[in-house]
Amino acid sequence: MQNSTEIVYFVLAAYGNIGKLKYLYFCIMLLWYILAFVANTFLIIVIYLDRRLHEPMYILLCNLFVNEIGGSTSIYPLLLSQMFSDSHEVALPWCFLQMCCIYTSASVEFCTLAAMAYDRYIAICYPLHYNAIMNTARVAMVIVLVWIYSFVNFLFSFSPIIRLTFCGSVIDKVFCDHHLVIKLACSVSILSKASDLLFGFMTIVIPFSLISVSYMRILVVCLDTSQENTQKAVTTCTPQIISVSNLFIGCIFHFVDSRFDVAYAPDKVRILLSVYLLILQPVVTPFMYGFNLPKIRQTCKRFLFDRK
Repeated sequence: MQNSTEIVYFVLAAYGNIGKLKYLYFCIMLLWYILAFVANTFLIIVIYLDRRLHEPMYILLCNLFVNEIGGSTSIYPLLLSQMFSDSHEVALPWCFLQMCCIYTSASVEFCTLAAMAYDRYIAICYPLHYNAIMNTARVAMVIVLVWIYSFVNFLFSFSPIIRLTFCGSVIDKVFCDHHLVIKLACSVSILSKASDLLFGFMTIVIPFSLISVSYMRILVVCLDTSQENTQKAVTTCTPQIISVSNLFIGCIFHFVDSRFDVAYAPDKVRILLSVYLLILQPVVTPFMYGFNLPKIRQTCKRFLFDRK
């Protein structure tokens, strides 16, 4: 057994030996990252410049776009650099920093979607009181609370890991995974094991429950209203439902890959499933929420083509 003091880095073993294909993978991932960064940044600028979009729903969307930039930046730079590495080593501080960014971003994502679901619930179920309940100051407060909640949530679950000593260094993924890092510890306390489950509960279960309640109430109201109002509600809520479903599927992939033996699956399939959520969501979000919404689409056209 290795002495714990010798472990100063982790090895991301899932990269394996990709040979000359690393140049192709690098180009694809780099273009994908540029697409995510440019699309989200462009929509943030559009919402900022058009005062007509300074409404609660679009402010929450802007927060979502900011989070997508942060979330993608937490995975892509290391992913791209590791493609040209032979050892795939990551120093412990950088590994911990990546975990902080990835898991905080995931929490912000779910919590923001919960806030957006509540916003749609108020808009559809209590339209006359919407402006009083969802004013700009209250939305700004919600966004601040989302980031504080997510950061404190991660710190609370991460603090037991900081004190661990490690007897292993190989992580069978292409990024630093919370659960797999705990498994490398020489000895694991009940608190350390529980921290992983607690983070999942605080990050996924609570926001998902709030989202489900909001949409169930929206569904009940839609069934009692006119077909036109129902169609409008469905059009507004569909992108959020698709995004939440995509997040849920990605979390299932991540959970299965981290906790169960899937060695029978091809390496490339396992790698794809493990980063499915991290690489897909930052690109899906701007196209699903931004360019798909009529008001943002019209503003984009005016911003790009109508310079008068």
